[in-house]
Amino acid sequence: MLLEFTTQNYKSFVEETRFSMRKAPKQKGLDYSLLKERVKGKTIEGLCTSVIYGPNAAGKTNIIGAMDVFRAIVLRGNIRNAEEKLSPNPAAAALELIPNNALTRPEPVTFSVEFFEEDLLVAYRIQLDLGKFLDADYERKIIEEGLDINGETIFIRNDKLKVQNLKLLKKYLPETAEQNFDSAFQIAQNSLNPEELFLTNGFKLIFSPSFVKMVTDWFAGKFMIICRADSIQLIKRFADPQKRTAYVERTTDKAAKLFGINSNAVGYIVNEEDSEVKLCSIFENVKEKKNIAMAAEIFESYGTIRFINMFPLVIRAIQTGGILVVDEFDASIHPMALMSIINVFHNDDINIHHAQLIFNTHNPIFLNSNLFRRDEIKFVERDDNSHYSTLYALSDFGTTGDKGVRRHEDYMKNYFISQYGAIKDIDFTPIFEEILASESEVQ
Repeated sequence: MLLEFTTQNYKSFVEETRFSMRKAPKQKGLDYSLLKERVKGKTIEGLCTSVIYGPNAAGKTNIIGAMDVFRAIVLRGNIRNAEEKLSPNPAAAALELIPNNALTRPEPVTFSVEFFEEDLLVAYRIQLDLGKFLDADYERKIIEEGLDINGETIFIRNDKLKVQNLKLLKKYLPETAEQNFDSAFQIAQNSLNPEELFLTNGFKLIFSPSFVKMVTDWFAGKFMIICRADSIQLIKRFADPQKRTAYVERTTDKAAKLFGINSNAVGYIVNEEDSEVKLCSIFENVKEKKNIAMAAEIFESYGTIRFINMFPLVIRAIQTGGILVVDEFDASIHPMALMSIINVFHNDDINIHHAQLIFNTHNPIFLNSNLFRRDEIKFVERDDNSHYSTLYALSDFGTTGDKGVRRHEDYMKNYFISQYGAIKDIDFTPIFEEILASESEVQ
């Protein structure tokens, strides 16, 4: 369960920005949207969904992109550029794209995450010196790195290294870890690399490979980030598939038929040469008594294909307690289908593993007090002068005063009259009036 993500100096988010999935204080109603865990005798309450609003170019995608970059750095284990570009987010591979492009001198870039996994409250953070925007040859270094478990520090790495409280990770430690701590610490201190994460290198090799595996498994398998609307990848769900065979995954096919398809079924074909999975439409040839599989993009709409590609990720999140973060969740998909997916995450009887859904959108239909809590609704606004982005929640307005937000107010109406900000008044009329005036002068 994700509780908080923080970034600073990631593109338009120059100031420290906290994306919280914790329950905000003094919020009432919609308790089905809360996920509860116990840590050290205290109850942690997290949100199961969050929706992000804001105008184009405000920074909505940037907050999702920052999550994607942090995920990529942790899994790569270093702050060097990636040779293979696995993400449609270029900054995940080329880190010189991260710093804000208006800064005249290098400023630190920070990422941090707090999540609950295997009965542990894990908080991990890094502060990086990546130079200025587009400075690919800059000598990068990790300024600081830290790991906390259940609110207690496990290690801090800056100019020096400090490791403590390993007893909190007792079940993850080899039997000899505490006996050989002094020598292991010295090896770790001497092997620090300014471009490599201590967590996934020294701490993993010297202290606890099983704990680091738990953390990286969370980043790799549960922190699922789709940072561009058209970039959802198919999940390969078949073991050693035969060549030239179409496979119909029953659950996905059933969901697709409810959503609406133009064929008899949808399935997957695996390319002979590179084992690439491709979506296909399957038709029944009554005359020859056999099925024919064709590329899905020939027969199905973009919205249908996007839904079919996304639905297995929803299933995976619900089954594993994953966090599904989607850019433009509503792109080309009917609101009724989206509402149904949201309701699955809100359903305590189905969402038993505490899965979470985070998405940005322009669709005002989700600005509904009966669907989302005030602390689940986020806004991103970009200053017209500095071009810096800020992130805030509807719950930040409070419940009293002229700008207070009451529980049963019409959020959609208030948003469109700019009561919450994060909206632009756009009028293209003067452009066309100028065009017509120019044409008149010519004539």
